[in-house]
Amino acid sequence: MPETQGKKVEVDRNKVRTAINAGIPLSLTTYTLPHEMEVYMNDILRVFLEELDQSQMIEYLSYCLSELITNAKKANTKRVYFKLKKLDIANQADYELGMKTFKSDTLDDINYYLGLQKKAGLYVRLILQFRNNKIKIEVRNNSDLTVFEYKRIHDKLSRAQQYTSVDEALEQVIDDSEGAGLGLVIMILMLEKIGLTEENFQVLCENGETITRIILPLNPKTQEEIDFISEEFIKVIEELPQFPDNITAINRLLSDPDSKMSDIAMQISNDVSLSAELLKMVNSAAFALASPCSSIYDAVKLVGLRGIKNLLFSIGAVQSFAKVGDASEELWEHAYQTAFYSYNLARNFFTGQRNVIEDAYVCGLLHDMGKLVFETSHPDFINGVRKMSSEKNIPPEIFEKLLAGVNHAEIGARVAEKWNFPDIIVNAIRYHHAPDSAPADVKKLVNVVYLADLMTHYQKGDVAFYQIDIDALKEFKLANESQFQKISDQLLAAFKQQEEK
Repeated sequence: MPETQGKKVEVDRNKVRTAINAGIPLSLTTYTLPHEMEVYMNDILRVFLEELDQSQMIEYLSYCLSELITNAKKANTKRVYFKLKKLDIANQADYELGMKTFKSDTLDDINYYLGLQKKAGLYVRLILQFRNNKIKIEVRNNSDLTVFEYKRIHDKLSRAQQYTSVDEALEQVIDDSEGAGLGLVIMILMLEKIGLTEENFQVLCENGETITRIILPLNPKTQEEIDFISEEFIKVIEELPQFPDNITAINRLLSDPDSKMSDIAMQISNDVSLSAELLKMVNSAAFALASPCSSIYDAVKLVGLRGIKNLLFSIGAVQSFAKVGDASEELWEHAYQTAFYSYNLARNFFTGQRNVIEDAYVCGLLHDMGKLVFETSHPDFINGVRKMSSEKNIPPEIFEKLLAGVNHAEIGARVAEKWNFPDIIVNAIRYHHAPDSAPADVKKLVNVVYLADLMTHYQKGDVAFYQIDIDALKEFKLANESQFQKISDQLLAAFKQQEEK
């Protein structure tokens, strides 16, 4: 976000909600930290915590955030000040000499020094993220801590353990050379008020950045409420129909080592819709056939057993959910688009890794199966869960968050397990918002689905490039947004072209 000039910027609550549901970070960068930006950062934090039903933390964490971003800005100011004074900030004697005049000199002409910071590209960055039931608040600035600055911070963290209250800390005589780190001491005491310890607070230097990080577990009460509602929704899985008989019969043939290709082809031929989907698959651009294929037997040989199984999983899931209720056209459109992108990303970036390519489409299609459970659940069932939640005094906002998609990856994975899908598909669904947590044997496939999913949201403006996991981008050798944009545009054009056929 650009620096604001005297005008209040409203927080887009929908974008905050999207980031929470997808486990992706929210980030704000400033070079001079004007008052309007500081207000906006606090507003973002407030909305972020409200969406997670953690309003009880707002007052304490707002103080912590103000302390951290002010310290980060001050660290950047020190760098340009020491450079101007021709002092080596990493030399202890120079450091002590410079700090004697730093405060008075910079306060007298702060705008001048802020201008130097911006010119030098020194930033302060706020990152908020909710992943794996933990809240992460990070403030970063691209100035490495010196050894004595690092020691000073940890001395203050140790000192904070000696106090039992803010009043007690204020009564102590603390040197005044750099605000004495009193703000840091008070911040630790604030964190203690919400049940945290110094272990929840980290200071580290990494890749040229100083990172101050607060890791918060979700409020236990909120976690219990989410778990309760999730379990009630998972009960609907027991009510989902089994796969259609014809698909189950073909699956049995596929699992029988004595089955012949001709038997499998004959069974598929008996199902008009399945035959049509199979021929559509082999005649797609993926197979690049010289002439159209019209034989089911030839199509079975081309696709192979794994391909046929994945086709059955796709069609069976679609048909089973259709029996329960109508899911929104938008949700299915997103599913098919993610499947198309997944397959094409796998085919172009993981050439030679046949299993990744063969599984990409079905995993992309079914990645949001948990949302389908919410959308296709009978209204009576949803109202029943809502009533039970109310009786247990669970706030209605928590219930609505579940409907909006919180925990949908886990619920989708449970559906896949009920239908005896292979582990690779179950895990692709479970980890499609957390590729770094995926088991090693499925990580590449999860990264494919993760990137395909976020690419569709990026195209709608719901997600910014910076929110995409860097390690996932490295899998595709995408170093910047222009490279990502180029692939995104190509896939969108190809998807639209396919839809027009």
